[in-house]
Amino acid sequence: MHTRRRPLLHLALTLSALATLAALSGCSGAAALAPPVQNAAAVTDAAQLTDADGYIPDGSALTLDSDLPAVRRLDPALLDALREAAAAASDRGTAITIADGWRSERYQEYLFAQAVREYGSEEEASRWVKRGADSEHVSGKAVDIRTADAMDFLNRFGSEWGLCQTYANEAWHFERSTEPGGACPAPLADGRG
Repeated sequence: MHTRRRPLLHLALTLSALATLAALSGCSGAAALAPPVQNAAAVTDAAQLTDADGYIPDGSALTLDSDLPAVRRLDPALLDALREAAAAASDRGTAITIADGWRSERYQEYLFAQAVREYGSEEEASRWVKRGADSEHVSGKAVDIRTADAMDFLNRFGSEWGLCQTYANEAWHFERSTEPGGACPAPLADGRG
């Protein structure tokens, strides 16, 4: 979703987000809200996101040998498992690429704000996008797989490397959720658990 909004609308949305954060956190005063304010206000348009945020433009994908932060900052155990799975998938004619990997907290907060606008509430948005540091993307422990054939491969064989689909409503989202060769846990219904 790439829309341009007027500056007053940005201010209104930012103030609304601040009021919600203050109510949810039970805090009062600007000092208690300083970090979320910086994150929420930092990105108002996807054009402000960069490689340093882990941003991969819509419709693009990265290979697992990319030196960009979206790949480089993934948890080493996850990245190793993905590379091993990709080698096996390649032998079967399937390429594993990612549409999303590691993300900065400010990028994750931007995605959450976009989801709130799209779905109309924080509760509904949280089914699809986690807040900042709550996301496994921010910790580098999750990837979103780009293609259906790669998702299918990982769903059938990913447990060999400990790779599992995490959420039933996100066929693309994989994490290292078991030991290599173990059984994958049943996917959670959605991001709320």
